[in-house]
Amino acid sequence: MSTYQGGDPARPRRRSRWFLAGGFLAGSLVVGAAGVAGVAAAADRDLSLPGLGRLSAAAREDDRRVDDRPERAGDDAARAPRQAPGTGRRGVVEVPCDPAKLVAALVTANAEGGGELRLAPKCRYTLADAFQEKDQYDGGIRDAREAADAAETPGDAEAPPRNPADDTAGLPVIYQPITIDGAGATIARDAQAAAFRFFTVRDGGELTLRDVELHNGRSAIEGGSLHVVHGATAVVERVTVTQSTSLSPEGGGGGFFNDGNMVVTDSTFIGNSAAGAAGKGGGLLNGGVLTLKRSEFHRNSANAYGGGLGNYRGAAEVEGVSFTQNSAVQGGGLASFSARTKVFDTELLNNTAQIGGGAANSDAVLVMRKMTIRGNTSTVNGGGISTVKGLTPLDDSVVDGNTTHGLGGGIYAEKANLLVRGSDVTRNEAVGATSKGGGIYATAGSVALYTSKVTHNAATVKPGGIFASHAQVKLDDESVVVENEPTNCEGSAVPISHCFR
Repeated sequence: MSTYQGGDPARPRRRSRWFLAGGFLAGSLVVGAAGVAGVAAAADRDLSLPGLGRLSAAAREDDRRVDDRPERAGDDAARAPRQAPGTGRRGVVEVPCDPAKLVAALVTANAEGGGELRLAPKCRYTLADAFQEKDQYDGGIRDAREAADAAETPGDAEAPPRNPADDTAGLPVIYQPITIDGAGATIARDAQAAAFRFFTVRDGGELTLRDVELHNGRSAIEGGSLHVVHGATAVVERVTVTQSTSLSPEGGGGGFFNDGNMVVTDSTFIGNSAAGAAGKGGGLLNGGVLTLKRSEFHRNSANAYGGGLGNYRGAAEVEGVSFTQNSAVQGGGLASFSARTKVFDTELLNNTAQIGGGAANSDAVLVMRKMTIRGNTSTVNGGGISTVKGLTPLDDSVVDGNTTHGLGGGIYAEKANLLVRGSDVTRNEAVGATSKGGGIYATAGSVALYTSKVTHNAATVKPGGIFASHAQVKLDDESVVVENEPTNCEGSAVPISHCFR
């Protein structure tokens, strides 16, 4: 923001032309645009007149006398700060412990351009029916997004159109900036009710949701509890999402689906499922821009990939999150597919998958730093991590005690660029009858280790440390590959220099 005020620094409290051009004169008189231009032009002309220096000095003296006069009570209003934009919004609305009153409060908030609701503390709002309303969503941004997707992936254009009857919610669609303070309340779908999620946030809508539990949401398409469309935003704080399901055949987001802009902090996802045939993101599926911090994902599942979190063709930044006991076909804890994902200071513990027990990366960028990847299991490849046709930098991390029944107990890399820096790959196992690469298995692509350790890993077929085929492998002088069984690197299809250091 500019701090330029213009004018002579010797003139105390003199209004500048910059201030006049903003439409104010002497703090109270509003001047039209033409008037402002005229005043400014006249001032410029006057400044060139002979003798103006004496006149200006007198004017400055008058200014001093005016500014130094005693203050009067009537001046307070003129000097009071102007009201900030947006402060005309109504106050917080207290919502009684009645689901019908919650629906009514949201209808009113939408009609009034937004609002803030506070739920009854510890109340359980049980919804038995989807809310019936004419959807005002014109789909403009959605249609543009889908057209771009179809151009990028022509097969998408042949997908059957969605049935609007499947896109149902138990609460009114969010079209406006609306804040809901849950105060520890629960919003639940009745166990006998038809399928519906709780919240849909449409283009231009802004939902802030905090201190509430969402239980047993169920959607025939994406987002078992919450769906944020491409032109919408959501901020979620201290929210617990339990036992929610997406039945979308190829979408997902058992708990949440984000296609817009979402920030999730201090939240918990437990027992949610992307149950469609190719369901993605058991706890959360992101296709937009996601920031996820200080949250937990437990016992979520997906029939395709991302048991806890699936990032599909989106951008996600994850920090301080715990993924435990989640499951999927690929990426038991998390999956990054055709996406950009950064994960910092995060735990992947005891997750399971066919490929990538802890994490799976495919045709994507998955940046990982300060990770603990421990106790994960895969039945095919990559007990801890699987990366295929992607870039995976792994920094300052531990990949420990993971197991595969196929290849790569710690890390499996295929046609990928894998960078291991300042990290330990230890005590991982490849236990299948033909399993190799207890620590790292690489085929095609490249692997580079810097100041890292590959130790105490084991495989059924040698080597137990690092196996490489048609791949470039580089170890710097500070990296160590020792005490792996049955060998460190002997048996690798590609010789690996410095392997026995």
